[in-house]
Amino acid sequence: MSPELQLPQAARVFVSFVALLRANGFAVAPEQTTAFLTAIELLGPRHLGDIRQAALATLAPPPERRATFDRLFDLHFRGSEAVTRDDDGEDDETVRLQEEGRGEEEPLLSDDANESGLTATRTEALVDRRFAQLSPGDALRRLTREAPRRLPRRRGHRRMQARRGPFADLRRTLRDSVRSDGEVLRLGHLKRRQRPRKILLLIDVSGSMKSRTEENMKLAHALVQAAPNVEVFTFGTRLTRVTRALRLKRREQALSAAAHLVSDWDGGTRIGDALQAFLAVPRFGGYARGAAVIVVSDGLERGPPDALRDAVARLSRRAWRMSWLTPLATGPGFRPQTEALVAIERFVDDLVDGGSSASIVAHVLALGRRRVA
Repeated sequence: MSPELQLPQAARVFVSFVALLRANGFAVAPEQTTAFLTAIELLGPRHLGDIRQAALATLAPPPERRATFDRLFDLHFRGSEAVTRDDDGEDDETVRLQEEGRGEEEPLLSDDANESGLTATRTEALVDRRFAQLSPGDALRRLTREAPRRLPRRRGHRRMQARRGPFADLRRTLRDSVRSDGEVLRLGHLKRRQRPRKILLLIDVSGSMKSRTEENMKLAHALVQAAPNVEVFTFGTRLTRVTRALRLKRREQALSAAAHLVSDWDGGTRIGDALQAFLAVPRFGGYARGAAVIVVSDGLERGPPDALRDAVARLSRRAWRMSWLTPLATGPGFRPQTEALVAIERFVDDLVDGGSSASIVAHVLALGRRRVA
């Protein structure tokens, strides 16, 4: 009989939590698992707070990964209740775009009005969403396989030895000259190291993009797992940072965490206000500086295009390169027809197809061929 089958039924939920931690990169020794179970037995916990304190004391997560530890704990022991928030306060990584007194407001979005996902609205509709557990497609596998060597890079400040380079390596040159009695036979060179460039991914989760939302979130998770400097935000009637949730290694857990963070799935469309809100938060705006900014949205903006145009202009000035991926761009000869896309066309570097995971992945990987600066 295996050791797992010999465990009491009440202890299996705690052992499975340790297995969940290991699956997400936490180093937990068998002795720590035993200490965790012993602490649970001694405490005789009456509520989850006691279990959390026992887990922190015995499993000892590193301080820099405490947030991930808490998220996994809540997902494992509390399930969907882990992300319920008090209506009196907003998450510090969620910016609500709905404002009072902006003139005539449309009625709340009904199921009939939003069923097709083809119309844009400004109205806020807060809904919960569940993602299907499907295997990754060929596009996501390609992204995972090729991202480390094909994503865009930039020149860092540190230098490294090179056969050719703009800087002289005096230290190596003098060291080599000792072997030849002080005669310099070859001059060493240095060049600047290349580092991964930041990537900022902004995903439209409004009703007009509902047919693509699930695939776009899966792609965002694959990109976060494949590259070190990726930030992901969703926007509809609210702006939400979901990077922390997507850093969970298992895709189903990451998407479940993101699904509970975002409350405006399949709701209204407030693209201009969302980008203005992003730039208004200094911490968020810093993510765009020198980054490859990728906006996945159809650009069906119901409000006036002025706010969207101004936000895209400011964002493009901060970014290394700005790409707008829209399902409306169905071919190489695409010309924007909507008022919003026409307004932003001159501020974006790329206005290309975003109607499939394959086209998005191909564009993201092609960014690495741009000139390194």
